[in-house]
Amino acid sequence: MAVTGSRRDVLRFGSVTAAALGVAAAGALGPMQANAQGTSASNASAEDFFYRDDWFGEPWRKPETAVLIHGNAESSIVWYAWLPRMGQEFRVLRPDLPGLGRSRIPAGFEWSLPSLAAFVAHILDKAGADSAHIIGAKAGGAIAMQFAADYPARTRTLSVVHVPSVERDRNISEPSFAPQSARLGSAASKEMVDYWANMFATAPEIPAKGLLTAVSKSDPARDGLLQRIKAPTTDDSRPRPIAIGGEGAAVPDAHSQFAAGGPAERRLPHRRIECRRVRHQRIGLH
Repeated sequence: MAVTGSRRDVLRFGSVTAAALGVAAAGALGPMQANAQGTSASNASAEDFFYRDDWFGEPWRKPETAVLIHGNAESSIVWYAWLPRMGQEFRVLRPDLPGLGRSRIPAGFEWSLPSLAAFVAHILDKAGADSAHIIGAKAGGAIAMQFAADYPARTRTLSVVHVPSVERDRNISEPSFAPQSARLGSAASKEMVDYWANMFATAPEIPAKGLLTAVSKSDPARDGLLQRIKAPTTDDSRPRPIAIGGEGAAVPDAHSQFAAGGPAERRLPHRRIECRRVRHQRIGLH
């Protein structure tokens, strides 16, 4: 069962504040503890394929669908700042990746980008959406690219932000992440830093390692992935290190692979580069 929301739910409570908080179900529009991981995936209410389904536009419209894929150690809640504005133009699906948020790890699940792309495809099936605009940040960006390559007919457009890469000889048995103060920037409040630090600290170990494993096994050039992406594509990235592996070792952002004139630029003819600073962007992506 998906958590859904509509303009009617918001108006019933007389404020769009609930939508801005990313609270979708009418029954959940009361005081709640800020928990970026949502309900634990080990909780009885967890599902194999959990997603949030939001549409805040006119009820007679039939909007196009957009899918927002979160990064490692996160959940679908991290996209809260993209609503309600985006929800007024698109039906927005926000899945919890396997083992994170309220999604269980399906039986026999293989930690690979093709399997994670198939997970997203199953979310579309459950939501009754034939195709969607696919948007992913960090590890979610890698999954989004794999989805666009494997399911071209279901990908209207592709947008990725800070797609990570993992060095082949890097030990990922003990994953670590950059300090939240470094990730969020000096303008972030102590409360904001503490919130994200708690989210990463409480992320389950198995999916955190599993996502790193999936990214480390992928090689877009070797697998011919970029040539298979046919959808109009936007890469909104800025160079920065991503800490992965023991002792917080820095792994370069895959932005170097997507720089203008670089290998990916030549292999991905439908790609458009957009390096932009957007107000409050860090709230939705980091």
